Amino acid sequence: MLRTNQTIQVCNISEFKNQLLLWAQQFKTAVWLDSNNYHQKHSNFDAVLAVDSYSEIELTYKNAFEKLKEYQTNTNDFIFGYLGYDLKNDIEKLHSNNFDGLHFPDLFFFQPKKIFFIKENTIEIKYLYEFSSEIETDLEKINSAKSQKSKVESNIKIKLRIHKDEYYQIINSILNHIHRGNIYEASFCQEFYSENSTINPVEIYEHLNKISKPPFATFLKLNDKFLLSASPERYLKKDGNTVISQPIKGTEKRADSIKEDLKLIKDLENNPKERAENIMIVDLVRNDLSRSAIKGSVKVDELCKVYTFEQVHQLISTISCKVKPTIHPVDIIKDTFPMGSMTGAPKISAMKIIEELEETKRGLYSGAVGYFTPKGDFDFNVIIRSILYNASKKYISYSVGGAITAKSIPEKEYEECLLKAKAMKQVLLGGIN
Repeated sequence: MLRTNQTIQVCNISEFKNQLLLWAQQFKTAVWLDSNNYHQKHSNFDAVLAVDSYSEIELTYKNAFEKLKEYQTNTNDFIFGYLGYDLKNDIEKLHSNNFDGLHFPDLFFFQPKKIFFIKENTIEIKYLYEFSSEIETDLEKINSAKSQKSKVESNIKIKLRIHKDEYYQIINSILNHIHRGNIYEASFCQEFYSENSTINPVEIYEHLNKISKPPFATFLKLNDKFLLSASPERYLKKDGNTVISQPIKGTEKRADSIKEDLKLIKDLENNPKERAENIMIVDLVRNDLSRSAIKGSVKVDELCKVYTFEQVHQLISTISCKVKPTIHPVDIIKDTFPMGSMTGAPKISAMKIIEELEETKRGLYSGAVGYFTPKGDFDFNVIIRSILYNASKKYISYSVGGAITAKSIPEKEYEECLLKAKAMKQVLLGGIN
């Protein structure tokens, strides 16, 4: 598909980004990705907005990857969307019968009529050619967009799907599996939710993004369903014949003083349990990538490096490989999905165990949001530290989890979950009018 390519300069980029997101709310479909200027060598742009569906694909998990391959190939354009966690059922003989209060499709991608790529103060505008005459009018509307403060009542009461004592029992059950040798590690997640609740998605996203400033922030709108994500984690990126994955495993809180913060960084860097969590997933990712990689090209570029964010310190590893130009990009994703950081090791055994023990269907949580380019490159985050909202059902959900290994202590794992949940809880209880 032909696209126009127009470039403009903006003086106040922060204001323009805010107005761009407000303007996007008129469309049924929108994806906003923002790095929050978090400097990393693998970024291609600072932010991107894709809106207004020209074509789209919405699927259950059955044969989803083959249908996505066909759609991506035939479209031969930018497509934006997400992969839900339960696509695992298309890859392996697995199932998901847990409760689902959100009802997101398992997979959704769309070909946007209008895309805005932001790099520093430069905006690259890519409209499908037949809509290029709308650029000037749209820019006028974007520049005049104003936020309207919501009159949403503070009716949010957060409930736990799994209470503390039950959580301890479940972690001990996972530890029993580990001690019997069924698995080495499992990423167990629990849901926090609110029923009959109404929020302003843009306001909540802006508050969440402001206090977290993550490198993979996402605002996704699909009709009446919203993802408001402060994700710090990249799942998978393809750039030419290079593919990288950057799993996160290992978390430490931030301190008030620089001295104490530096001590916490050092402690995390040398923590044997946290490093073991990370290294097990690195081995899993290496194995997953080897299915698509040119033989001998898989390597670990960074092992257990501490990255610092607004709320927490994290251990992140970077694994890369080279792929042949003949391999389909969707096959690379299928070979590595779901991401090891959200499953465990061995992956299939871990997925079966956590499916039995978790109360909620993960759905979009611990899936991935991102895009494909016309050249077959792609970039996807991991959907964590996120609020999911079904406006029609007035259902709000956020889930958190942690990696359980032989050295896990249930009380410590529970504390880590509460730390990860802090930002979502804060904006929901304190960030509405």
